Amino acid sequence: MFYRLHIKYLIPIFIVINLICTGMGMGVPIFNILFGFIAGWFAARRALGLFKDAGKVLKKVFYYSLFCSGFTFLTMAAIWGRVIPMVFDSSYDFANFGIPMILFDPRISFIGWIILMIVISPLLQLLTSIFSGYLVLTFRQAKKQL
Repeated sequence: MFYRLHIKYLIPIFIVINLICTGMGMGVPIFNILFGFIAGWFAARRALGLFKDAGKVLKKVFYYSLFCSGFTFLTMAAIWGRVIPMVFDSSYDFANFGIPMILFDPRISFIGWIILMIVISPLLQLLTSIFSGYLVLTFRQAKKQL
């Protein structure tokens, strides 16, 4: 059964899939956030197969989701972290960097974009994976009660 694979096989599989999602988004982690739904579903199914105690299952889903978003955070920090020193360069033209001007000033938009890529996107992935994992657990519990 796929859910009972040893963790040493699952981590490389996860890393490859997460890097493919990052590459498909060309550094913008929209597919990583969507992958969070699949990762949370898998984490819940795996935890249900390994443990019977609800507390352990919930902890495992949270830890798997935390690992998932932590790896995305490290990936985004590696991709976007190198442009952080540009914020302190007064001669840099932020309007031509190629990011959307989500705020009215190019420098503030650049800072907002960097925060969005490095901090908020992995947090959204954490939320999507926890949500889908707990959704699986809720439906599983509802099936048992019927």
